[in-house]
Amino acid sequence: MAIIPQQELFSWEEIDELGDLERLKLVLEHMPDERLMRQLEKERGQGRDDYPVRAVWNSILAGVVFGRDSIESLRRELKRNGQLRKLCGFSALKGVAGVPPEWVYTRFLKTLMEHMDLIEAMFESLVDGLRDVLPEFGRVLALDGKAIDTHARARKQLDVLQEPDGRRDVDADWGVKTYQGKREDGTLWKKVKSWFGYKLHLVVDANWELPVAFEVTRASPEAHRLLHRLDERHPELLDGCESFLADKGLDDGKLIERLWDDHQIKPVIAIRNMWKDGEATRLVTGACNVVYDSNGTVYCHCPKSDERREMAYGGFEEDRGCLKYRCPARHYGIECKGAEQCPVGFALRIPLSEDRRIFTPMTRSSYAWKREYKKRTAVERVNSRLDVSFGFERHFIRGLEKMKLRCALALCVMLAIALGRVKEKQQDELRSLVRAAA
Repeated sequence: MAIIPQQELFSWEEIDELGDLERLKLVLEHMPDERLMRQLEKERGQGRDDYPVRAVWNSILAGVVFGRDSIESLRRELKRNGQLRKLCGFSALKGVAGVPPEWVYTRFLKTLMEHMDLIEAMFESLVDGLRDVLPEFGRVLALDGKAIDTHARARKQLDVLQEPDGRRDVDADWGVKTYQGKREDGTLWKKVKSWFGYKLHLVVDANWELPVAFEVTRASPEAHRLLHRLDERHPELLDGCESFLADKGLDDGKLIERLWDDHQIKPVIAIRNMWKDGEATRLVTGACNVVYDSNGTVYCHCPKSDERREMAYGGFEEDRGCLKYRCPARHYGIECKGAEQCPVGFALRIPLSEDRRIFTPMTRSSYAWKREYKKRTAVERVNSRLDVSFGFERHFIRGLEKMKLRCALALCVMLAIALGRVKEKQQDELRSLVRAAA
């Protein structure tokens, strides 16, 4: 019998075929899970060790990397793929018989849910590790929520059942999100989306598209809680943050005040029009001919012709807590009949206290605000990876604790691969976190 020379596991010629194994290897090498493993091994004690703790844990991480939507799907992959079994740490002598049965994973996942504090500590450790190796990590943060359908039948459809049947999700709840806008012809449109399940609230680094904080709830806003978590666990990250991005669903005057007053972070949060009775503009306090609209755009009215012009933004004066606006006639060289009688003169300062929701340190009407707000799409791309690559589009997760565990594992894997890419000098592939399962 001819002897076949041993081949390298990750040769460049086979990189496409072994892409998922390469990513799994990065995860296993850079996941800070030693504390969790020692705790689980301590709890097992001198009991039977047919299926080692570390091997089962590694296989669960493999299921996340491979995008497997169920334990049975993961077990099929383990039985099929000998290289995967070896990489996870299962006995080569046992072969397929060494793959744990489904009940082993059921018990192991239940044990992991009891140690969510250690898994969250792994996430925090990965965030700290990336802050040390990535330039300006955390400078621009973005917050958004992601709806996760439970794919179980809603409770109201099963109220007649007295006993749990394994199909219900008793923790899930109904969530609603409203989209509205204006068409080109001026007519208004409105779309309401509802789902039964959970909501993943994510804070991500908008430049590197990596998560820095998360929370899983029954579909309720968690902006203040996430900000408190960052302040408690990563104060240096908030100290280096310059702007915080969010859509209008998180438009909150208290959040805007807290970001700037407590952390000197410029809030870049889309605003909702909360004005009643069709009010188009409001008069600036102390200025008889200067008004602003619900989006923060400032206009002046000519004292003679009453012609309205948008004032030129002159910057934010941090020491005074004011936004400076210049006379458009003098700034742009426009002829104004009432320039001599205009009480504005060369410029006008509007304090943030005029309206904390509307007037922010980075004015909403500036190009810089619009340019910064576009970075918020980083959260949407992270959410897309969770759906497509980590299997959240089609899952079989039931219960809030299971959902928290699954989200935490997926985000930890995302960060571990990113950290591994950086340490392996593969920054150009930093966003290639996982490959979608076939």
